[in-house]
Amino acid sequence: MKNWILISVLFISCLHLQAAESVYTLSGKVTDISGEPVSFATLSFNDAEFAATSDVDGLFEIKLEKGKYSCKVSAISYRTYGFTIDLTKDTAFNIEMEEDAVQLQGVDVYGKSVGKQLEEGAFSVSAVEIASNLNNMVTLNDLVDRTAGVKVRREGGAGSDFDLTINGMSGNSIRYFIDGVPLETKGTGLTLDNIPLNTVERVELYKGVVPSFLGSDALGGAVNIVTRKKRRNFMDASYGIGSFHTHSGDITGQYQIPGTAIVVQPAFSVNYSKNDYMMKGVEVWSEEQDRYVFTNKRRFHDDYFSLFSQMEAGVSDVRWADKLSVCVSYNKLDKEIQTGAMQNKVYGEASRRSRSFNVSARYNKRWDKVAVRLALSHTWDRSETVDTAYRKYSWDGTWMPSSGNEMNNRARTIRVYKRPLTVFNAGGEYELDEHNNFAFNYMFNRLGNDRFDKLDKHFEPSDDVVTKHILSLTYSQSLFNGKWQTSYFVKSYINSLSIKQKDDFTITGSDRIDRDNTKSYWGAGVGSRYSLCELFAVKGSYEHSVRLPLSRELLGNGTTVYPNLALSPETSNNYNLGVFGTCCFGEVNQLSYEANGFIRYMQNYIRATVSEREGMMQYVNEPAIYIKGFDVEVSYFWNSSLQLTVNGSWSDARDLKKFKTDGNPSATYKNRVPNRPWFFGNLDASYTFRDLFMKTDRLRIGAEYQYIHWYYLNWEAYGAVSSKARIPTQNITNLSLSYSWHGDRYNLSVECNNVFDCLAYDNYMLQKPGRAFGAKFRIFIN
Repeated sequence: MKNWILISVLFISCLHLQAAESVYTLSGKVTDISGEPVSFATLSFNDAEFAATSDVDGLFEIKLEKGKYSCKVSAISYRTYGFTIDLTKDTAFNIEMEEDAVQLQGVDVYGKSVGKQLEEGAFSVSAVEIASNLNNMVTLNDLVDRTAGVKVRREGGAGSDFDLTINGMSGNSIRYFIDGVPLETKGTGLTLDNIPLNTVERVELYKGVVPSFLGSDALGGAVNIVTRKKRRNFMDASYGIGSFHTHSGDITGQYQIPGTAIVVQPAFSVNYSKNDYMMKGVEVWSEEQDRYVFTNKRRFHDDYFSLFSQMEAGVSDVRWADKLSVCVSYNKLDKEIQTGAMQNKVYGEASRRSRSFNVSARYNKRWDKVAVRLALSHTWDRSETVDTAYRKYSWDGTWMPSSGNEMNNRARTIRVYKRPLTVFNAGGEYELDEHNNFAFNYMFNRLGNDRFDKLDKHFEPSDDVVTKHILSLTYSQSLFNGKWQTSYFVKSYINSLSIKQKDDFTITGSDRIDRDNTKSYWGAGVGSRYSLCELFAVKGSYEHSVRLPLSRELLGNGTTVYPNLALSPETSNNYNLGVFGTCCFGEVNQLSYEANGFIRYMQNYIRATVSEREGMMQYVNEPAIYIKGFDVEVSYFWNSSLQLTVNGSWSDARDLKKFKTDGNPSATYKNRVPNRPWFFGNLDASYTFRDLFMKTDRLRIGAEYQYIHWYYLNWEAYGAVSSKARIPTQNITNLSLSYSWHGDRYNLSVECNNVFDCLAYDNYMLQKPGRAFGAKFRIFIN
């Protein structure tokens, strides 16, 4: 209570301390002579006393006191433009720049991208820019996995389930968004593995503290995918082929209907992989030796196919809307299931299919100091799990008759889940003055769970509903010409459950719950950043957060995850403290660094457990978990050609449950939480050659190295040291080469992942692919 009184006093005091001078807004757009936006142009006022940068659409805005100003506008490959202005009112001023045919030797202009500006804000966040990787045969998961403090753990090859960890918090504590709207609106089949890469501008990774505009109940962080928003007509198409019969194709574009403000944006993506990579050291029966032996066998039932198509149409920058768009999308996923939650359970017939159709609309508008944004979405999502074979398979493809199905040794099933999802998001912003800003956000999320079985007549159908209301209010403050920025926020979480299923009550806990209930929770936080100079800045943030269980955790997934209807929401107190800076020395050298420390105190931590007998997974609550750690990243750039990035992450997650429910001491008290990497790092290096064989061509050579320290599969208190299962240390090296010509219109890349064919594991010791080759061709036409 004392803390909130102190915050309130500071809030009221700072309102009265704001400067009383007349302050006006200078805004506009930077374009070239053809009207195309000039991104990241630098506007320097009065010999760099004040500065601004245009965004990806060429738009800029800066607040200045009344008076006369001289300004210089500079951007790479454009002639410097100068003007003077006498600012006596809010003014809109558009700037047209000419391309400079003569490249100045030894002069580079460094402009900060939107992602870089975001990283230098009040919250702990990393921004992964996609542009430099568009030509490579990679997924968003691959790129995110190279970020400091972030680890992606897969359960196999292409299309497999994965778990993402940010600063020690497990993947289900992370929420996913696309342009601020929950990614789940696109359907359960769309993930970071199959989103078309050429539709994405950057990926924002929020660590621990999540800004209110996302309207999220995330506990450990959030992933926000920001799509490309070009203003020109274009087509971007690519096709990739790789090991294990892997194929991928993407095509996206934009077309403005002549004579209108209507813009149409289609997108299409298809992915296929047989995933027939070699499994090393698996157990099979040997007729010759009359015993089980360990050998290498290829996966034989792991085909994966996904298809995503989308059509968006709308208008931008008209009198009555900054943006209005309507979008329809369709997602299809077919996946054969090779293993259970552990690789000693082998399946040869089971499969999963899902189909999703989505309709959504978005509206954004700003009137002077007031801005609103609205988004409405409805998704029809249907998934079907087929498990009809009474067989027990081995890794060599042979099988024996069984008394039950493959996955849980019960009756034949074709389990169907219909999960309609409705999401409504409304946000508003009011700019009190140049120093103070208020924002409000409301997120409504209603998920149905209509389940039935086509074959199993003993299965009890049910129609469950989970509804969430998340409200937030944010106050942001900027002092000392933007050097000190602070945001305070408060959140309200309302969770309503209507649970009808009653089967398997000894497993699901359906006999221990209030089937129709509504509960509310509160959260709050603050983030602040002070920039002493370009070389050194410090930021810190705190949030008391609440995470409501995901549908996968609460209701199961119909295949490998049992429901747990008695799950309680997680709560956590998250603390972050970091320093960062950038140094430019000489004419062609740039060095940037960032270091962050974090502490998490979690209650009712939701953790996945596995039944080794059935190979099935279920999520349970752990009473208390304490996590501390840090991550560091350093990047060096030379002459816009050489780029080196190295990062390292360490986290220590401990069980703080001192006593079991029966009052006896807990054996796992202060044990490290199992099955999660706690020390890992990445090294990325690339060099770009320009104008090698023709003007405007580029050759880029890249190398990546990833280190993951070994960790225990189960609690370290269980079993003898010699017999403890542990996931071994991993050293993975990737190489790539890409060539672009005709001004990046044509692009060709080749790559080799896991060059030394090292044994790679992730979740519950499930093997990932060994050495793999790939090639990709991409064409971009304006």
